[in-house]
Amino acid sequence: MKKIRAAVVGYGNIGRFTVEALEAAPDFEIAGIVRRNGAANKPAELAAYEVVSNITELKNVDVAILATPTRSCEEYARQILALGINTVDSFDIHTSILDYRNSLMPICKEHGTVAVIAAGWDPGSDSVVRTLMQSLAPKGLSYTNFGPGMSMGHSVCVRSKEGVRNALSMTIPKGEGLHRRMVYVELEDGADLETVTQAIKSDPYFAHDETHVFQVPSVDDVRDMGHGVNLVRKGVSGNTQNQRFEFNMSINNPALTGQVLVNVARASMRQQPGCYTMIEIPVVDYLPCDRETAIGTLV
Repeated sequence: MKKIRAAVVGYGNIGRFTVEALEAAPDFEIAGIVRRNGAANKPAELAAYEVVSNITELKNVDVAILATPTRSCEEYARQILALGINTVDSFDIHTSILDYRNSLMPICKEHGTVAVIAAGWDPGSDSVVRTLMQSLAPKGLSYTNFGPGMSMGHSVCVRSKEGVRNALSMTIPKGEGLHRRMVYVELEDGADLETVTQAIKSDPYFAHDETHVFQVPSVDDVRDMGHGVNLVRKGVSGNTQNQRFEFNMSINNPALTGQVLVNVARASMRQQPGCYTMIEIPVVDYLPCDRETAIGTLV
């Protein structure tokens, strides 16, 4: 069987774990890595792969895995989809997902390509669990409680603020879907903590949550990439009250994100042209086996 040729765009935390997930996948081969500086200072672990500064320098790419900050996903996706290459990403601003989907849909249709967006673990795989839970109890309430753990998207956001050398954003669950953001910043010389704090708290990533900002000498001394989630739904099945479902996991954040991205990259090759979220794709398409094997072993 011909293997799927995937390019990884970006090589930060998510990019590194995506490469590891691709190396472990039986149906993929790595077409190359796209980095801002190309092959300059090429990491030793990428010695076997072509490293370039633009995806057009790679050959026969089937799908591009965008391991880039959320706010640059759309720019990369629009450019790459127009080249006839599928894209997948872990865009994580929940309130903007529908607009993002509507923006990419006509590009996918025009160029016969597939985009799978918001495909991390939340939004992403957790979205699939929430959808299943709601189908089992159509009336009721769902709560998503994150953490305690590192939020990659929030941390990237803080690092983009003027005066911030490095940052870590921790998510602390308060219960019933409410969260506290604990932000640890390593400041540039001369930067003012109060000014940085206001910039962080006014950003949409933080504006709706209780947020506390602390200056630390070294972010690396407090960094932990672990995270977790507790999903709960309590509701009604038919006319029967008090149905309760719960899902828990404790994870390495970027490792799971990388694995989900590889899963949806596979699924993108099995869909008709268009832009999709994970809840729109049959879950069997995330597996490397064929449908008959999945049915025979998992049903």
